[in-house]
Amino acid sequence: MQLGDVANSAALPLGKPLDGVRILAVEQMQALPFATQLLGRLGADVVKIESPAGGDLGRSSTPAMADPEGRPVGATFLRNNLGKRSICVDLKTDRGRELVLALAPRFDVFGENFKAGGADRLGLGWDDLVAAHPTVVYASVSGFGQEGDSPYRAWPAYAPIIEAMSGIYERTRRDDEPPVVAPVGALGDIGAALFATIGLLAALRQRDRTGQPQRVDIAMLDAVVAMTDIVSNYWSLGLRGRQRPATIFDGFRAADGWFVLQVGREPQFRALLVLIGRPDLVDDERLATREGWVAHLEDVLRPAVETWAGGRTRMDVCDELGRAGITAGPCLTDEELVADPHQERRDMLVEMPRPDGVEQPVLIPGNPVKISGVAQGPETRVPWLGEHTDEILGQELGLDPDEVAQLRADGVVA
Repeated sequence: MQLGDVANSAALPLGKPLDGVRILAVEQMQALPFATQLLGRLGADVVKIESPAGGDLGRSSTPAMADPEGRPVGATFLRNNLGKRSICVDLKTDRGRELVLALAPRFDVFGENFKAGGADRLGLGWDDLVAAHPTVVYASVSGFGQEGDSPYRAWPAYAPIIEAMSGIYERTRRDDEPPVVAPVGALGDIGAALFATIGLLAALRQRDRTGQPQRVDIAMLDAVVAMTDIVSNYWSLGLRGRQRPATIFDGFRAADGWFVLQVGREPQFRALLVLIGRPDLVDDERLATREGWVAHLEDVLRPAVETWAGGRTRMDVCDELGRAGITAGPCLTDEELVADPHQERRDMLVEMPRPDGVEQPVLIPGNPVKISGVAQGPETRVPWLGEHTDEILGQELGLDPDEVAQLRADGVVA
């Protein structure tokens, strides 16, 4: 899907579920920006407050492209800020803080993802916002939460650090090899963002029911512990350390690469053996239990599966397995993912043209939330740094151009 396209234009006049909801966010990187982008895709109006000294830290990530002014716009920023507006305010100045507190009552939600206590030190904490906006929905996303007195509360946090602390890296580590860091991208960021989205939607509903302000406190570590639930759950059931459950979920080689196969039930296992031409193994005593499947994966099952798969492509293998009721999927390369017809048919890749002369558009994941009668798109590009400062201060606070110019001259806005 290209920017501006609408997948189901007939639904466009019907509007979106969050039309009328307004979000003001002091946000960085991904854990909160992914959440506000998702809410924006569902209809919310999102205004992003950035520092005049370079803006959201995601703008300086790599790889990057150049904006129309030649400034870098990094990959992290590009993935998480479609459809937003940007205003540059120096929050370390009294006047900058006053501007934000004056803007807040015109929005339903105020969001921040500073390290715990950071917003309070700037005078933009929960108490400050409630005093300015008595029905605010206030969302905080941090590594270890604002409440609960975590022993790690003062630590800075990025997704891989949080993922390591969830126990999942150690559980999946092999022998004496180092842990595989960030094996699925920013699980810690996206996980926190998804729980923040759920929390905000529930808090908006509760605010509308009660008329009371609501506080949503999301800790990235909480989110990842919930998403890597097997670590604590398996431990409590006696499966300790790196012991694996009695299930086949492994990668196998086909003629053109790897595919992943998962078998956890006896009927599936028997169907697999018949499909790969090894019915003789159905009654093999070594494979009579699920524990036996795992114990003899390398010496019996892998050779049998890969002998059969070695004359087939990954797609043919997975198609045959799927028709037999056995779950499998190919390990796609980046190039194969981009060309995968599923992505086009589900509008899961948005093309953002580059303003710096590079022909290849930036690809950004589309909205995975599909709702009947709700249009997918139209998407608009990410905002350039401070692009909407004058517009927002004029429309929301009634400041005239001379007043905005004076604020800019004083270094309060940019």
